[in-house]
Amino acid sequence: MQARQIRFDVMYVSREFFTIQLDEQLDGNAIADLGGTIKIGEAKTEFASELVKAAFIEKNKEAQRQVSEALEKSGLVDAMAKQAEGKVFFGVSVYCTESQLKPQAGGIQRLLGSAIKEELAGYGKKARFMGFADKKQAQLSHVEVLKKHLVESKSEVLLCIGKETAWVATTVAVHNPFEFQKRDIYKPRQRKIFGMPPRLAKIMVNLSACTPGKVLLDPFCGVGTVLAEALLVKAAVVGTDINPWCVKAAVDNLVWLKQEYELWDADFRVVQSDVSVLTSKIGQEAVDCIVSEPDLGPALRQVPTTPYAEKVILKLEPLFFGFVEEAYKVLKPQGRLVLVTPYMRTRSGQAVTMPIAEKALDAGFSLVKPFVEGNFKSTLVGKEDLAALESLVEVDERHKTGRQIHIFEK
Repeated sequence: MQARQIRFDVMYVSREFFTIQLDEQLDGNAIADLGGTIKIGEAKTEFASELVKAAFIEKNKEAQRQVSEALEKSGLVDAMAKQAEGKVFFGVSVYCTESQLKPQAGGIQRLLGSAIKEELAGYGKKARFMGFADKKQAQLSHVEVLKKHLVESKSEVLLCIGKETAWVATTVAVHNPFEFQKRDIYKPRQRKIFGMPPRLAKIMVNLSACTPGKVLLDPFCGVGTVLAEALLVKAAVVGTDINPWCVKAAVDNLVWLKQEYELWDADFRVVQSDVSVLTSKIGQEAVDCIVSEPDLGPALRQVPTTPYAEKVILKLEPLFFGFVEEAYKVLKPQGRLVLVTPYMRTRSGQAVTMPIAEKALDAGFSLVKPFVEGNFKSTLVGKEDLAALESLVEVDERHKTGRQIHIFEK
């Protein structure tokens, strides 16, 4: 949104959901440009979370009636009835921040489902409620929403319950995993062991502030995953790799992408090159953004010791440090470098990382923090912790080496 100059304020943040306030209507198609967002809902009404607690923890009938009444006044059911021809098929998903409400999610879902069904009957509509009371979380997956066409029919209701405020929303967009899957496993050339998922590549392209018409460079392009996501943004892309097989594979994949997505004006170039001579290959101040994941070290079969992890990092430092110096030369002023370095969890429970920020600052870059405090509501609890973060870490339980994502600006 910052790259696209869309004004926004983050009103609430939790692990389950976040809410933002925009100065303009967000196009539902925007979710295709986001790598990590699963659902987007448009809030129609809100009320105090205490009302939900009274209704479902204290079993207060009056509070339950007020929740149902708030749902009726939101206009969501009216929109469903007008959209549907014949029987209405709808779903309800409940997202709770506080742990004490999570066991009540199934009951909340059933009450809202019954209230919606009853209101639809008043419109003369028969309805079928899609709910999962036996699930731990009373939520429809994005795949279920896609398959049942609940976005088009405006027929998924979201109840997002924060610490103080609960929002009732209608789902206006969901992540389409089949498109990412297509770009991941159906492209003609694969490199599974060292591959970056398209989802993460999309996130990194966004962090680089890449927008239509800009020139993006990936100097360790592999089979072209980052380049592909930048092409979909309608950027011009340049890739280099020292491996001639990767250069050919990247070109094959980008030609496939161009045809698959009808990107007839796609502008791409991939050349074989060592990053140590990047400036001579690309030119001084020739690109707007650089997004790349260099070598992260050997594929580990087990969690390493701290000394071994430190040895791996030390061995990789000359490659990364030399690359940062070259990246500064080829970037235009105000251009961004989004770089992955290894994040190695060790047997001691500590993480071993690379001191890349120090090197980047020495080269002339400034650090860009992922979250800007000015975008958060002034009273938002925890905004200082988010604003203090200097990098993002992408790692899960099965990873021995994770990714630490840094953002620098020239």
